[in-house]
Formats: sequence, C-alpha cells, structure tokens
Amino acid sequence: MAITTRLTRRLKIDHPILSAPMAFAAGGRLAAAVTNAGGLGFIGGGYGSRDWLAEQFKAAGNAAVGCGFITWSLAKQPALLGQALSHRPKAVFLSFDDPTPFAPAIKQAGALLIQQVQTRRDAEVAIDAGADIIVAQGAEAGGHGEKRATMTLVPEVADLIAARAPETLLCAAGGIADGRGLAAALMLGADGAVVGSRLWASAEALVHPDLHAAALAATGDDTIRQSITDIARGYDWPARFKIRVVRNDYVERWLGDEDGLRAAAAVEQPKYAAATAKGDAATAATIVGEAVGLISSIEPAATIIERMVRDAEALLRRGADIAG
Repeated sequence: MAITTRLTRRLKIDHPILSAPMAFAAGGRLAAAVTNAGGLGFIGGGYGSRDWLAEQFKAAGNAAVGCGFITWSLAKQPALLGQALSHRPKAVFLSFDDPTPFAPAIKQAGALLIQQVQTRRDAEVAIDAGADIIVAQGAEAGGHGEKRATMTLVPEVADLIAARAPETLLCAAGGIADGRGLAAALMLGADGAVVGSRLWASAEALVHPDLHAAALAATGDDTIRQSITDIARGYDWPARFKIRVVRNDYVERWLGDEDGLRAAAAVEQPKYAAATAKGDAATAATIVGEAVGLISSIEPAATIIERMVRDAEALLRRGADIAG
C-alpha cells in the first residue's frame, strides 16, 4: 500500500497526508500519531500560548512533526515562532495572512514553509514569499476559510504553480475525509492532501467527547460558515474569513444579530468559555467542515489514515485500469 508523490519524496513520508494544524484540537499526541502512521502531523499553535506549545511538543515525543500558526495572530506574538523553531519542526504551516515577514526565519532554521491559501491571489503571494508547499483550501473546510471551492481552486493553483514555480508543491484541503477525497485531490493536480475534520474526529484529538458526539450526529447540511463563534470567543478575525461549524442553538440565537452579540460581549464571552470547557454542544462550536457527513466514528488516527490511503490506492488503480 503506497502512493508516491512529490510530497512523499520531498518530506520522506510514506503517505501524501498532512494533518491540519487545528487550533486547540491538534496537539502533540495527534501530530505524533499522524507522523507515526506515515503522514506528517502538525501541532496547531493557533492563537499562541508559550506554555501550551511547550506542553504539546513534549507530548509529540521524538516524532518528526510540524507546527502551524494563524499568521495575523502570530504577528502579535512573533516570539512564538522562535519557540516553535527551537524544537526543530519539519515544517511551519502558516494561514490567513501574508507569510513574507516570517519566511526568512523559517528558512534559516531549516524548516519547510507551508502557506495555506484561499484564492489564486493568495497563491501568488505565497509563491513570491518562497513557500515550499502551498495548501489550496476550499470553502468546504471546517474552521476558517473563504469562498472558493476545492474542486476549482486546486487545479487553478496547480496551473499557476506549474507556470510560475514548478518546484513548489501543492496540497489540497477542504472536504477531504476518505479515500475518495484523497484520490480526487491527486487527480486535481495536488501532490497530497491536508486532512482536518476527519482527524479532528480522532481518538488523539484534543476534543471534548460531547463535541465529538455532536459531529457524529451531523451531516454536511448542518454546517454553516459564520462569525458568531469568533465574536463569542473574543477573536477579532479579518472580515474576509468566516468559521464553519455545526449549527447549534447559540448560532441560531445570534445569527443576524452580530452587533448585539458584540454589545453583550462582557456577559456572553465568559458564558461561552464555560460552555466550551464543559463540551456543551448547544452553545460551544463543533468546528468541522462539510465532510462531517462522511464521518461515522471516532477512531485512532492511524486507522483513519490507513483506510484513506488503502481506499485511494484502490480507486487510483481502478482509474488506471479504465484508462488502459
């Protein structure tokens, strides 16, 4: 069972799968599990906490992992990058802003620079910044994203890379949760896939069991991209990015009254934080993408990756037979 691509050769990994550096959910245990299963796992540095980062790198043990950051948030605490680089990550995964200010330090440390993009224009910026790997993220994805769909964004970015920076690698993200998604990503011109929601629904993810249960009860129809979740958490996200979650009572209550929620922040934010700690799925966000409708169980990351690669390989072989 092997799918060899430019990504597997460049990263010296067995499978063309990277785990998404999901804030709060992607800790060291999940990152190590993905790496040990043959992909490359990422710790989600998210909004930044020195103590949390140290704890999660320790949890990853000796596994070769990467670290991801929300770039506009990292700009407020740039020392966190140095902390992460001191652990000699295999790659640094940046998202949601221009990576250019951080590229020199990442390259000097010997790590690969991965930049996630949501538009062709974002990809042009990533190429100019010297990104080693570009991740084209479609709107199907859980968490933050924008409007373009994976099906069209990935091949458009693939064509751009081929014309302007043929040594740059490309991964697809958004809606990839099984072997069909992985095979499709490769057929669209990607060298591999970034998997988020399916690994969020893994035994190693730092997710409350009640939020896992809410995800298993949901379908892709139940997700929505909105800003209520960020307002309730007190995060001032750039307006172009919204977060996809499973609809719940809290979203329904405040959707369309975002200004009212902001005005009530002093009361609502502590309530929301308490609900998150308790795993209260009626209030706290279940942060997954449209692929949630393809997820029916919480399993170890290794099981998820093994099945995804096995099924993708079978599909690709079948496609080759048909073509022949």
